[in-house]
Formats: sequence, C-alpha cells, structure tokens
Amino acid sequence: MDNTATPATTGAVGIRYGILTGLVSIILSFALNTTGLEQSPAKWISLLVLAGGIYLAQNYFKQQQGGFISYGQGLSIGAILSVVAGILNGIFSYIYVTYIDPEFIGRIMDKTRADMEARGGMTDAQIDQAMIWTAKFMNGPMMLGTSILGTLLVGFIISLIVSAVTKNPRPEFE
Repeated sequence: MDNTATPATTGAVGIRYGILTGLVSIILSFALNTTGLEQSPAKWISLLVLAGGIYLAQNYFKQQQGGFISYGQGLSIGAILSVVAGILNGIFSYIYVTYIDPEFIGRIMDKTRADMEARGGMTDAQIDQAMIWTAKFMNGPMMLGTSILGTLLVGFIISLIVSAVTKNPRPEFE
C-alpha cells in the first residue's frame, strides 16, 4: 500500500487544533456565562482546555513526523493554535455581549467595582478611573483584540512548557 499523504505541517496542525480548542472554549464560556459562574474559580478551566489542546496538537504532529518534534515546531504549533482559538473566543465574546446577553458587561463592571471597594486601599476617584479603563477594554473591537493577544500570550507561555515536555528532535546524523 502506497502512502502518498503529505506530512502534517505546523500550520495545518495549529489551525485544526486551534479550531477544536476554540470550540471547546466557547462551549465552556457559554456554560459559565449562562450559569453565572464567569467570575468563579471555574473560569480557570479554560487554561486547562488551552493547555490540553496544545498538548494534543503537539502529540499529533509528533506522531505524524515519526515520533519527532523540535522545540521550535512545538512553539509554532502552540502560537498558531492560540491565535486561532483567541480569534474564535473573541468573536464569540463579542456576539455574546452584543446580542445574547447585553447586560453581561454591566454585571462584570458591578462585580469589579464591588471587589475593588471590598479590598480597600483605593480612593473612590482611583476606583472610578480604573472602571473607566476597564470599560474601554470591554467594548467590541477592543474585546476582540485583547482576546486574541491575551490568548496568544498565555498560549505561548503554556507552549514553552509543553514543548519542553513533548520535544524529541531528530538526530543530526541520521
């Protein structure tokens, strides 16, 4: 049997697993938002979803490459996956706060203000200024941008760790 399939590329694997990871993250976000748990510790599960997606993508690539993956290839897969997942999450967040639950941002802002007041150490003027800056990042285009950049940054950090675990470079003199 002739195997004429092209080998997997870091871009193709990153995009495929980025879409899958993004969809799982969207389902998780929707579940947390609709149950009112978006500010609970359960929100950190999304980091586990991202880390799991990166790990699965790198392992898939490694299997397709005969058991070999370099550290750089792992980082590349993680970065591409993170950008794709971030774009999907940003689009979902924008649609969610604009059309599905327009009061969502108001609830988050109220919770943020209450948390700042409860912590103490800030004057009312400082809290008002912080709330103005928070509101600037919670509008449509800025939300999309911060979602992409935030997911890329966190995904890259996770990729640094996961790539160190999954790497298995080809021997130089093979």
